[in-house]
Amino acid sequence: MQAQHDKRQLSESDICDKYIRPAMERAGWNGLDQIYREYPLRAGRVVVQGRKARRDAATVLRADYALFHKAHIPLAVVEAKHNGLAVGAGMAQAIQYAHLLDVPFSFSSNGDGFLFRDATLADGVLERYLTLDEFPSPAELWARYCRWKGWTPEVQRVAAFDYQPGKTPRYYQLNAINRTVEAIAQGRQRALLVMATGTGKTYTAFQIIWRLWKSGTKKRILFLADRNILIDQTMVNDFRPFKGAMAKLSPNAKGIEQVEAVTLAVHKTTKQVDKSYEIYLSLYQAVTGTSEESHLYKQFSPDFFDLVIVDECHRGSAAEDSSWREILRYFGSATQVGLTATPKETDTVSNSDYFGEPVYTYSLKQGIEDGYLAPYKVVRIDLDRDAFGWRPTQGMTDKHGHAIEDRIYTGADMNRRLVLERRDEVVAAKITEYLKATDRHAKTIVFCEDIDHAARMRSALSNANADICATQPRYVVQITGDNPEGKRELDNFIDPEKPYPVIATTSKLMSTGVDAQTCKLIVLDQNIQSMTLFKQIIGRGTRLREDLGKTWFTILDFKRATELFADKDFDGEPVQVYEPKGDDPVEPPEPVAPVGPDGQPGDGETPTEDGAAPGDLPQPDPLGPFGGGDGDGAPRKYVIGGTVNVSVARERVQYLNADGKLVTESLRDYTRIHLGKRFDSLDQFLQTWNSAERKAALLAELEAQGIFFDALADEVGRELDPFDLLLHVAYGQPPLTRRERARRVKQRNVFTEYGPMARKVMDALLDKYADEGIATIEGQSVLSVQPFTALGRPAELIKSFGGRPQYLQALKTLERELYAPAQS
Repeated sequence: MQAQHDKRQLSESDICDKYIRPAMERAGWNGLDQIYREYPLRAGRVVVQGRKARRDAATVLRADYALFHKAHIPLAVVEAKHNGLAVGAGMAQAIQYAHLLDVPFSFSSNGDGFLFRDATLADGVLERYLTLDEFPSPAELWARYCRWKGWTPEVQRVAAFDYQPGKTPRYYQLNAINRTVEAIAQGRQRALLVMATGTGKTYTAFQIIWRLWKSGTKKRILFLADRNILIDQTMVNDFRPFKGAMAKLSPNAKGIEQVEAVTLAVHKTTKQVDKSYEIYLSLYQAVTGTSEESHLYKQFSPDFFDLVIVDECHRGSAAEDSSWREILRYFGSATQVGLTATPKETDTVSNSDYFGEPVYTYSLKQGIEDGYLAPYKVVRIDLDRDAFGWRPTQGMTDKHGHAIEDRIYTGADMNRRLVLERRDEVVAAKITEYLKATDRHAKTIVFCEDIDHAARMRSALSNANADICATQPRYVVQITGDNPEGKRELDNFIDPEKPYPVIATTSKLMSTGVDAQTCKLIVLDQNIQSMTLFKQIIGRGTRLREDLGKTWFTILDFKRATELFADKDFDGEPVQVYEPKGDDPVEPPEPVAPVGPDGQPGDGETPTEDGAAPGDLPQPDPLGPFGGGDGDGAPRKYVIGGTVNVSVARERVQYLNADGKLVTESLRDYTRIHLGKRFDSLDQFLQTWNSAERKAALLAELEAQGIFFDALADEVGRELDPFDLLLHVAYGQPPLTRRERARRVKQRNVFTEYGPMARKVMDALLDKYADEGIATIEGQSVLSVQPFTALGRPAELIKSFGGRPQYLQALKTLERELYAPAQS
């Protein structure tokens, strides 16, 4: 009885150390490579509030124990609870964690025994209680697992083959790797992996190849991609352990191909392929072409490769007439694996039609929820000429003297059929305005309609940022396929350590394969017809670099592409959608109340020139009646100088609340409703505030529950205390500034009982409150900064009150007086 009583006094950690782990080790589990304590699953969603971001601690997931057959081959999850709870109290969490790890076994324990859940139903029982001495052995669980999977001994050998040691894969990478290797071990010839950009597809591909290659299952492998930078980055980074067995299929050796880890398999003169390597990486352009010399892959026999990995396979590799499909057909006897960031295809044959349904999918939405990808805001800017259209006057000519065809030109025509130079200036001004309001040196990619548009935008942005570009011409660069100088700057743009370039204007070159980890702003001024292309463009911003201040990114959308290509199941909602109007700041207050036609908070829709609401405007065919492009046979592109003005047309604001739901109500309404759920009345709020031991702790609690204090302060007034913000916004009370509250306390002369030094400290605390707020004066280090250091050491100042308890009591008195109701 005494032992049971003592056990109830133990913490959860003590229960783990004294009872759970010893029980597992007695059953034969190895503490070095089979038992993993506090196994990380989700890093915690990044929550953006105002201009600040933080990890939501409530979304961080770690399994108390994850049990593995061997490194990276998971089997079970064990969730611990303290002894005051039931044995099975942790089962719901254990089931959730087991689902994430893709395993069938879950355990819950409070130190008295285990509740064991076996989803394989090996003996027909789903859940049963076990004593501490009945924990199953590794061999028993592995045997149940293999029977459940239906694995033969040969499949087991491959599916459980060792990973290449190195960095620890995340849970979703484990699932993607293990499922793909298992599928191939069981004889599947075509497999598709769907993983959002920034989630480590290349590392995943490396481990798949490594395990199949080292196990002898696949001996000669071809890895295909469509960007030279993709191949070279892969060879020098994730694929580096293959060095010696790996070579690049390239008929031309230049640039980055000369780095140490890139070996070329093609003889420079004879163009003959060295077939002694086992792993080849290639651009599909390098092995296909119009001449026989370009068809390098035909130097291999059709059965030479037994594994082909196609990276970024959304780019047409599955299309019947694509050049990649030609390669896949040629090596048709090989196992083929497609990697893509896009689960659905709208512009090509569906990948699933060729590769089959995905063996695993990890979406952008899930990556954001898990905290492995950056959330995003959307600022939508509709320009008047795009939204309402523009028609030339009769007989009007462009700046080159060409008669302009008489028709209505809409947003789909801009920079394809019609160039308004004033429009370039407005777009450049809005981009610059946003950067000035946030971070002037935030890496920015501007996606333009074509190369000509990218060149014009480079010039317009240089003019808009002349104060920097006059001395630093690389602040804005054009990075397009025809621009060798700009292409040489691509590596500098990608490198987080290189300050320049800051802004890159591009068309298609940077839409995929560019690992711009610190890109904080993506500008869409391109008519995007493909959901695939849209997702790839957005993927340039999804990488997190918290150490470098990259915790979210912004999409500045001039084409409403973010609305046309929504795929909420895969991408999730943005944390905010903002549509400024006219001269409104392009950087959104965080968040801002939408304004209706009457000037009051409403749904954010404003009347247009013809009296219709923007939502009523017909959406033009994105391609327009003439199609697009400037190639042979394309319609003439009219260029008009500064004679046609362009301005911002409309605004609307949407943002995510604390529950992750997109709301369109005003920030004030949202705060009032949210606070009404927390407190039944104004009296209850005041009682809770006045009784709070530390006001800063209550504020932190409210902020964690979804109150946007920074955003409220931006909208209502930075000089207001959070207390007054809530009183005013939620309860309609007249607010007082911090300075007014401090002055009222001084006028009441309430600290006469203290000595001269203590009164000086109280006066200084009031001044500090007026300048910085309640959280500052409650801080433990407040007496260690100016102006207190000029009065004496912290210990001396506290002694002037008679000791620390007396000082804390004086601080409470000060707070009580600060928030006392006004005297009539």
